[in-house]
Amino acid sequence: MLLETRIPLRYVLKKVRRDLVFVLLICTLVELAIHYQRTILPTLPTAIPAFLGTAISLLLSFKLNQSYDRWWEARKVWGAIVNDSRTFVRQLLSFGGQHPDTVRTLGRRQIAWCYALGQSLRGLDWKVGAAELLDEDEIQQTSGHANKPLFLLQLHARDVTALADAGQLTDYQRIALDDTLTRLTDSMGKAERIRGTVFPRTYRAFLHAFIYLFITALSIALAEVEGFWQIAITTSISVPFFLLEKTASHMQDPFANRPTDTSVTAIARTIHINLAQLLGEEDVPAPLASQGFYIM
Repeated sequence: MLLETRIPLRYVLKKVRRDLVFVLLICTLVELAIHYQRTILPTLPTAIPAFLGTAISLLLSFKLNQSYDRWWEARKVWGAIVNDSRTFVRQLLSFGGQHPDTVRTLGRRQIAWCYALGQSLRGLDWKVGAAELLDEDEIQQTSGHANKPLFLLQLHARDVTALADAGQLTDYQRIALDDTLTRLTDSMGKAERIRGTVFPRTYRAFLHAFIYLFITALSIALAEVEGFWQIAITTSISVPFFLLEKTASHMQDPFANRPTDTSVTAIARTIHINLAQLLGEEDVPAPLASQGFYIM
């Protein structure tokens, strides 16, 4: 997640450097045609690129709104995970206080689940952050499943059932814990839906093509402007379009392991701190540090 700090210019330019190369190439070719083969280029009024620019702005606005909705939905899903994780451990401490070892095992596994889910959504090693909170048997069992976070929730359900069967939980307490696990499962499914649903590739391809058409039309319309200034003006105008398009493309994938991601690792670390303190753990980690202008 990008933070409210100065974003390095190098990071910004890196996102559009390839497009800028093509823009400079287009502008240079148009300028050469103006000087050596002026008759092959039509005379375009500035109203035409102005119309194209307005249309592209509307399309970019729509795409940005849709992308931000996906990013914000992902953040809301993880907000629900924070709340339900706290609720789960609080319920365990209230209902199963006579079995501190079982409560501690479930609480640590819930922390591991948060790390495992975040890593899995990004396509990374699920054990990073989670392995140290699980015993070897749990790690081996979980590694054999395609959906690791789902199996960790199943281990939760197994232990809750064992407590209920042993008469350590009332029916109401068992139902309350099961409801919390159901909400966690729902949140996991919502996050996986966002991760697995992609924007139509044709939408970005067409939008990119329209931007290049706009750049070409603008270069021709500015034929009367002196060569250097035509290239400089066209390039400067193109940068915001490409930056907005790139921003929308990145935000539409909030679990792609990029600086624009929903900060699932930082959220999991916050959950780790909260739950470890509730469980009375001595080894409580520090909040996740930012990586300059963003936090993962």
